[in-house]
Amino acid sequence: MVSINKTTDKTRVAQVAGGGFSGLTAAIALRQNGWDVVLHEKSPELRAFGAGIYLWHNGLRVLEGIGCLNEVLEDSFTPPAYETWMHNKTVSKETFNGLPWRIMTRAHLHDALANRAREVGVEIRTNSEAVGAEASGALKLASGEVVEGDLIVGADGVGSKVRDSLGFEQERWGATDGIIRLIVPRHKDKLGHGEWDNTIDMWNHWPRVQRVLYSPCNDRELYLGLMAPSADPRGSKVPLDLEVWMEMFPFLEPCLVDAAKIKDARYDTYQTTKLNTWSRGKVALVGDAAHAMCPALAQGAGCGMVNAFTLAQDIETGASLEDALADWEKAVRPITDLTQKLSADHAANRTMSYGNGFTPEALTAARFDPINRVYSWPQ
Repeated sequence: MVSINKTTDKTRVAQVAGGGFSGLTAAIALRQNGWDVVLHEKSPELRAFGAGIYLWHNGLRVLEGIGCLNEVLEDSFTPPAYETWMHNKTVSKETFNGLPWRIMTRAHLHDALANRAREVGVEIRTNSEAVGAEASGALKLASGEVVEGDLIVGADGVGSKVRDSLGFEQERWGATDGIIRLIVPRHKDKLGHGEWDNTIDMWNHWPRVQRVLYSPCNDRELYLGLMAPSADPRGSKVPLDLEVWMEMFPFLEPCLVDAAKIKDARYDTYQTTKLNTWSRGKVALVGDAAHAMCPALAQGAGCGMVNAFTLAQDIETGASLEDALADWEKAVRPITDLTQKLSADHAANRTMSYGNGFTPEALTAARFDPINRVYSWPQ
């Protein structure tokens, strides 16, 4: 039997599908603006998936706006420089002229967002999978229940069932390369000579295409991103093929040995998803459901969080919800579209391997301040 949870006339209700970074951000921001918010997570518990993550000025400002920046800063790290190597030789060191950026584990960021969501009174329902939505303002759950809302937020990832149930027009394409993402101990004391506090983006174009993105998260943990073409059976193999990575990056042996022990490692291909619109009726899409992008500029989560945060602010304008959603998309989408395009181009052509890839254009999203709606840092 299908049950309907009716909204009341007194309080606006938002139903949020997906407990990732974008869904939690939307839920917190809406709750701070006086909405009753129910967040639906399909898993048995609210937890992060994946390894590490970069946040830039735009994402850090979102954290400030929703009240959990300090918790995130406590166990994350800003390297002195972003260093790019080609065939184990430094080709550039970028410091971004003081632009704030931070590296952390995904679990640390997710825990901070989940803690804040509970603190502000978001109702979190686990084992609650969204399987569809209605533009009139209803979220359909796998249990057969249908819950109504004044706003439905689809934050249910690249395979969004909320999006697909409503037939949003979309383009989706993949790239040649993919990545294995892992968290391992830093072993800084065992690595020998090197600037091991820097991010080091290590590229090799021959005899095989292989890349290691070495990213310190804090004093203890290292985020490794190991990139190889999907057509390379050894580079894309999980668990890690230790021999093939050691051959190219022998100086990382302590870290790679630990990486090879991780049995549930995953190889993910780069994906891009572009929609004709981000909303329909009372349904809005955020994060990978709306604009999945290649990770070349480390802005997938940042853009998703910015768009979720600004969504909550822009529907307070007094316009009808549909008009407010259209105005929200018009205001913030150009930044996301540009970043998505640049990320796809960089991934397709591997141009970040030549160094100094974070040009003023590439840092457009990073420089954006979503609270004041200005670019806070010079080009």
